[in-house]
Amino acid sequence: MVKIVKPRYEILTPINGEEILKLIELAGRTCYKSNDLITPDSAKGFVERIAKRGHESVIEHYNITVRFICNRGFTHELVRHRLAAYSQESTRYCNYTKDKFGSEITVIKPFEIEENTKEFDLWKSAMENAEKSYMAMMENGSKPENARGVLPIDIKTEIVITTNLREWKHIFELRTSKAAHPSMRELMIPLLKEFQSKIPVIFDNIEPNT
Repeated sequence: MVKIVKPRYEILTPINGEEILKLIELAGRTCYKSNDLITPDSAKGFVERIAKRGHESVIEHYNITVRFICNRGFTHELVRHRLAAYSQESTRYCNYTKDKFGSEITVIKPFEIEENTKEFDLWKSAMENAEKSYMAMMENGSKPENARGVLPIDIKTEIVITTNLREWKHIFELRTSKAAHPSMRELMIPLLKEFQSKIPVIFDNIEPNT
């Protein structure tokens, strides 16, 4: 039986916004040899000033790692952001007939398809047919790397991304916009809001276009 779950994310890097700004200030003041101007509360003002000037290379000095539980359509778009490190669940090596996977495939519920509708029933039927084909191929001796060809784009996957704050800013600017795919906005908007609540200044000027 196909398992249907909602997408989610998990921030893996402990975030202390004040310490992040202090590190950025320490690195950034190297350019001006103005480390003597550092005070216990000078970091926010310094980062605000460099942000206004567009000196965003300085915010590359800090990386954040996030795990996404999502579908493969999401990851196909995410990995187009090249200035990042990625580790992703591999359908080549994962055998979904095994107990560790519940002997079933898990799929991500589409954001815009409501339950108890004809559209949802058609989607669910397609997921179930994909699972049946996958299980049949595996029972017939196929390798996971071959049987995966029948798996749907809505198959659940996990991907861990590590990248710097400047690239996160770029990701949020693109992936929370009105033009972004709904499944992207579903996760990226709340993630952006969490970043904004934990890290002062850096992401304040990004407003998802609703």
